[in-house]
Amino acid sequence: MLQGKTVLLGVTGGIAAYKMPNVARMLKKMHCNVHVLMTQNATNFITATTFETLTGNKCLIDTFDRNFEFSVEHVALAKQADLVLIAPATANVIGKIAGGIADDMLTTTVMACTCKKLIAPAMNHNMYHNPIVQENLEKLKRYDYEIIDPVCGMLANGDTGDGKLPSEETLVQYVLKELAFPKDMQDMKVLVTAGPTQEAIDPVRYITNHSTGKMGYAIAKMAMLRGAKVTLVSGPTALEIPMFLEYVPVVSAEEMCQEVLKRAGEQDMIIKAAAVADYRPANTATEKIKKSDEEAQLQLERTTDILAALGKQKGNTVLCGFSMETENMLENSRKKLEKKNLDMIVANNLKQEGAGFGTDTNILTLITRDAEQELEIMSKEKAAGCLLDELCAIRKKRQG
Repeated sequence: MLQGKTVLLGVTGGIAAYKMPNVARMLKKMHCNVHVLMTQNATNFITATTFETLTGNKCLIDTFDRNFEFSVEHVALAKQADLVLIAPATANVIGKIAGGIADDMLTTTVMACTCKKLIAPAMNHNMYHNPIVQENLEKLKRYDYEIIDPVCGMLANGDTGDGKLPSEETLVQYVLKELAFPKDMQDMKVLVTAGPTQEAIDPVRYITNHSTGKMGYAIAKMAMLRGAKVTLVSGPTALEIPMFLEYVPVVSAEEMCQEVLKRAGEQDMIIKAAAVADYRPANTATEKIKKSDEEAQLQLERTTDILAALGKQKGNTVLCGFSMETENMLENSRKKLEKKNLDMIVANNLKQEGAGFGTDTNILTLITRDAEQELEIMSKEKAAGCLLDELCAIRKKRQG
């Protein structure tokens, strides 16, 4: 995912430096070229040898190290860098960079870099909230440094407060957001629905389906990584909420309908991947229905067809629906495409191995008014990328 990208990791003298070898390892597993710059104080917490073993590159500490190829080292590294991540960033280094001080390998290299820079402060919460530190962080923001806010938790001295370095996974997600994909959807507004809905029978029971939300979440994540401003409207799932998007949790089909329709007018693209209930109980009991020896009957009524409602008012919005079928997949899906005024419908067959609910893979057929494209079995994230490519092409063609 990060093939051909170079990340400079700046590690300063805070106890949270122990997390950074794992960050380097995770980036390296994604085929990223990782160079580590340490302050002298950071070597009190972790050794350069650790980073060199994990990255395969020399870990630089001394600006005047004579054991390097003939090149102005900090300038050479700065030219290579696609992204700088300083984590943990101490109050000392934050103050130096904000003040334009370049007195070691890390700060001189950062000064020479023209790429995006991320700074992750980590320190005692009283230090973090010191007005001078906050003023320095605001100054860095004005110079287009992005600040990764610390999280609340137990700190090194036993206090609890905000000042803790975020998890390694979170730091890597910031890197991926910047570098994983070209930003061909930059600032595009995209709404994605995902997951099942739950239609209450009584306070204990409900009607639902087998959807896990994996496909919809993959689409939302991939659109975000390509620069889109994503709104994810999701029914109940057990999935981790993707970062860097607006998350709108709902339970019932009616709730999803309301949340989608009130946002629809401002979207460039809407992708309806949720498995919304077609029917709900006509009456919901206020108390638990007691079982008896007699047969029970449940009267159902139709829910609002959200996709059809969107088709009637879509304007210039690119509208995409999903069609999960068990028979006559292409025929049934094309009927939905026409009936609901969609730009594209994504069809898959529940009976195909590797497709459908709960799997990490999918087999999709992308159907437009004049074409059908059958994709091979692939991961849901890769399938999401193919789907977004097609929708972007439709939007570009429409715009002329």
